[in-house]
Amino acid sequence: MAGITDRPFRDLCAREGAGYAASEMISSDTLLHATDKTRHRVERASNELPHAVQIAGSDPGQMAEAARFNVAAGADVIDINMGCPAKKVCKVLAGSALLSDPPLVRAILKAVVASVPVPVTLKIRTGPTPAARNGVAIARLAEAEGVQCLAVHGRTRADRFLGEAEHDTTAAIVDAVSIPVIANGDIRDAASARRVLDSTRAAGVMIGRAAQGNPWIFREIVAMLEGGPPPPLPDASEVHATMRSQLLGCHALYGEYRGVRIARKHIAWFCRGMRHACAFREAANQASSAREQLLLVDRFFERPEQFAEAA
Repeated sequence: MAGITDRPFRDLCAREGAGYAASEMISSDTLLHATDKTRHRVERASNELPHAVQIAGSDPGQMAEAARFNVAAGADVIDINMGCPAKKVCKVLAGSALLSDPPLVRAILKAVVASVPVPVTLKIRTGPTPAARNGVAIARLAEAEGVQCLAVHGRTRADRFLGEAEHDTTAAIVDAVSIPVIANGDIRDAASARRVLDSTRAAGVMIGRAAQGNPWIFREIVAMLEGGPPPPLPDASEVHATMRSQLLGCHALYGEYRGVRIARKHIAWFCRGMRHACAFREAANQASSAREQLLLVDRFFERPEQFAEAA
């Protein structure tokens, strides 16, 4: 979720019931940590959740140094990414590419766990390819090296985000280790969260893409877990207020020029499926100032048919 789960977005999700929200993935190269891009990614959110910073890399020493750097900067948890299937990450043998090299996985985990006094967690996929699902072996290795919690995305590196996630491997990992295992992949609502929890017996579920423009998924799942009735769907005024909050957060965090441009994808997600949303998005994408962008949002929710007339 790099480029998405920034401070404003994590705050929204926490407000709606998320129990944990890691930072966007950052490189273990500490030479990059002074850049605005990295600083924005790891900036502590305003909620009360633990401040978890996710790091990625392939050099054990560099990963340990990155862990120490971020703990010194205030991280409460270090999360290691061995699940990202992006080409630019895997081509430097980081992310899910590491699953093909268990000895290197062990070396990285050993170095990071030994380097910091805070919990170290790990995100993985089920293996490099469907023919080489080694998730259980990696999970056992991680537990042996002191990793305290494991999140498992139910696809292999080769699958990227194609097809349906399979959670049988996650269930096997739950049986194989004693540390908490969090299930991830194609959990889109409370019903799918319930199915995955029942089939895997995982300690929890992790939501990714389903939260884009829909932070209310967390309150829906919390209500299900607590045995309560489903919460009401957000009405237009709540969507409006929530979108506005996200946009204001982007403008404040990144500055007007970058903030306006980063906010565009959130606008698209929040208004997905609404009447006249296409014409509204086209207009919003042309906005070059924060004021103009917010005025367009307000106009859309006050009288969306204006955008049909403009189209």
